[in-house]
Amino acid sequence: MTAGLRLDGVAIGHAAGEALIRDVDLAIAPGDVVCLMGPNGIGKTTLLRTALGFLPPLAGRVRVDGLDVAGAPAAAIARRIAYVPQSYLGDPGHTVFDVVLMGRTARLGLFAVPDRADQAAAVAAIETMGLADVAGRTTDRISGGQRQLMLIARALAQETRIVVMDEPTSSLDLGNRFALVDRIRAMAAAGHAVLVATHEPEQAFDLGDRAAVLGQDRSFVVGPVDDVLTTARLRRLYRADVALETTPGGRRVVGRAPPAPSSRPDRTPETTP
Repeated sequence: MTAGLRLDGVAIGHAAGEALIRDVDLAIAPGDVVCLMGPNGIGKTTLLRTALGFLPPLAGRVRVDGLDVAGAPAAAIARRIAYVPQSYLGDPGHTVFDVVLMGRTARLGLFAVPDRADQAAAVAAIETMGLADVAGRTTDRISGGQRQLMLIARALAQETRIVVMDEPTSSLDLGNRFALVDRIRAMAAAGHAVLVATHEPEQAFDLGDRAAVLGQDRSFVVGPVDDVLTTARLRRLYRADVALETTPGGRRVVGRAPPAPSSRPDRTPETTP
């Protein structure tokens, strides 16, 4: 596979330290959505940063649309893969439109300024994410959820074929979470390869492609969501007594397992003669 995102035999970590996870093999083709899962501190963000070329792999190769990110110019990588971070602190010096327009930077030549086509791409991305009403506001005057939608709009304006999202629903209300799932599906249908880090198993089931799991034992498993996100694996992964259920509408949900029935025998109240 040349198009899309590919990690072959990758070990992730920081140069001065021990590898967090080894032997990561992952291929995401255009049209695919993979949800990356694992407990806090296991290395999800490190894996994303390695895939984006921000951190070099300790072993193995990372390729984006066939380009080996090792030693590649940052602009060349940014023309192929976009990043949606977990959060963005509001900045009184930039409007929503300004930030989304920054997604065009990788496509501009040295000293070039955005032209009408770049501005049109930014406007289209803003409208897609439902932010037209706040496009002229400074980013310190919008909600955290709107800032998250703005970051996704910036990635759309970048017009790459690969998009990496780090917990994109963390600041969104319920309605916007559902809307984002629909947006991710639409991105895949349009030919994007999408990698989404999430703590929400339901999100992986809703997206319905594959799940990649970083385990407590430093293992890496990837496969169809229903095969990977079993009750046993979720219990080991989060060290919680969870239960998987299917709603009448066919949606898979995760809840807390009911307590086991008491093993103590019922006691019949004594009667006084």
